[in-house]
Amino acid sequence: MNTRRTSDDSAAGAAATGAVLTAAARKVAAVSTTPQLDAEVLLALATGKTRSSLLAFPERTLEPVAAERFAASIARRASGEPLAYLTGEREFFSLPLHVSPEVLIPRPETELLVELTLAAIERLPRPAVLDVGTGSGAIALAVKRTRPDAQVTASDASAAALGVASANAARLALDVRFVESRWFAAFGGQVFDVIVSNPPYVRSAEVTGALAHEPRLALDGGADGLDAYRQLLAAAGLHLTPAGALLLEHGYDQRPALCDVATAAGWRVVAMHHDLAARPRVLQLARI
Repeated sequence: MNTRRTSDDSAAGAAATGAVLTAAARKVAAVSTTPQLDAEVLLALATGKTRSSLLAFPERTLEPVAAERFAASIARRASGEPLAYLTGEREFFSLPLHVSPEVLIPRPETELLVELTLAAIERLPRPAVLDVGTGSGAIALAVKRTRPDAQVTASDASAAALGVASANAARLALDVRFVESRWFAAFGGQVFDVIVSNPPYVRSAEVTGALAHEPRLALDGGADGLDAYRQLLAAAGLHLTPAGALLLEHGYDQRPALCDVATAAGWRVVAMHHDLAARPRVLQLARI
């Protein structure tokens, strides 16, 4: 009697890839709107194979080491840990960015800030741009990639976040200056044509669920979500050229309150922009 077995059935009792994916998708369904995709991405990462290869042969079983890696990553995803932290990457403005728990995961709606920054500097030679609270470097790097002549500076209060951002810049060969600073503390009398920021604006009580896995420093905007704006608006005017623009991302329900805060701080509302979901997303301000 022939007891030799092929590699496809070498793991006695092991489930086939298709069944493993189905079971994994069920486990993460409570925390994900794309459970099947999440499971496929994590299985590809665990096995070193492409998603298409895995899907093409659903009858194959997993090697024990790959099965263990996959089970561990699915458990983390089921606990609410964002997929981007498990894969270590997130695409933003067509840039492949490394992300880690030290930085906020870039959101698609934040690409609007990049588009508006580029529009604001379109006619300026060698414009100076400051990205306050850069995190992974997403905004600063996207601006620099599109406008190589721009003098782009990116700041963050977190040294760990700046480490991630500077590594992204090096990997993408983009020359951005990184400065560790809480708001404008390290900038003295420096001025910029555009200051852009996606500051912490989640209300403290709402930093829960999946958000609790991301750095609180990058999310928590205080009881009303507006603490960071008060600090930005109090000092940003000292670092803008006379015709400069201040671009601020905000929560979809914060615009009226933010406009009040900006007006009280001596700013003029130039424009109000909506994201692709038609939600209020960015306020464009100028010095009075």
